Amino acid sequence: MSASVSILGGNGMLGYDIRLCLASQNFDVKVFDIPDFDIRNSTHLDYAVKSSNVIVNCAAYTAVDKAESEPEICRDINALALIPLCEAIRKYDKYLVHIGTDFVFGDASDNAHLETDIPSPLSVYGRTKLEGEQTVLASGCKASVMRVQWTYGKNGNNFVRKIIELASRLESLKVVDDQIGSPTHTADAAKAVLALIGKQAEGLFHFAAKGYASRFEVAELIFKEQNIAKPLYRVKTSDFSTPAARPLNSRFNCDKIDALLDFGRPFWKDALKSFLKQNFPSQQ
Repeated sequence: MSASVSILGGNGMLGYDIRLCLASQNFDVKVFDIPDFDIRNSTHLDYAVKSSNVIVNCAAYTAVDKAESEPEICRDINALALIPLCEAIRKYDKYLVHIGTDFVFGDASDNAHLETDIPSPLSVYGRTKLEGEQTVLASGCKASVMRVQWTYGKNGNNFVRKIIELASRLESLKVVDDQIGSPTHTADAAKAVLALIGKQAEGLFHFAAKGYASRFEVAELIFKEQNIAKPLYRVKTSDFSTPAARPLNSRFNCDKIDALLDFGRPFWKDALKSFLKQNFPSQQ
């Protein structure tokens, strides 16, 4: 393909893999990120949108706990900045893929969330991300919102790296067993973004790896694959005091996006095992 794509927040974990994925398919990829690009700057936004046929917005304020003490900055980036972004998308007749999050939900059920389910965010981060996606979907511009969850990748900090790092310096680890979701490799999420772009899909979509697991079960698999012989203890989310509340139920129903994908979503265990072998071979 010869289409051009501007990735906002393209140096982040997901943005990095989207860049690699699109470049491998011969897209002309342009990366916009701090410090040279600020999504709150309408001039920066206008230039980025004019530069390409497609815009992928990965830019976000993602410091979940810090957001509780910086709600205005968080809202500026995650919600208010999307107003001029969508105006520019509509003005220049472009197509937008905006990245959302499971943090828009907050129930403790065991139901797999559909795109039609009513959100109930528990934190400033979750509320601002919800406001942002609602802005996109109500803007009238050609756009899709793809919610992702529990992402991990080569180029960024994530739960997988954190567990391995903590295990290297602590005698034992405590991990919550009541937060349930699907660890999702950003390389797979990037392929889903490629599919949305290819079909110019519009609307709200959920994407995650197949199957569900607790944070504890994910850590357990990491310990096993990395041959980490240290105690791993189950605890509850309520045992940890954090500024921002975390959703207990992050299960996604991904039937809607499955109908658009040209690949089968991998099971979370298979994708994580492959990631560990490729990126942490010295500990095998």
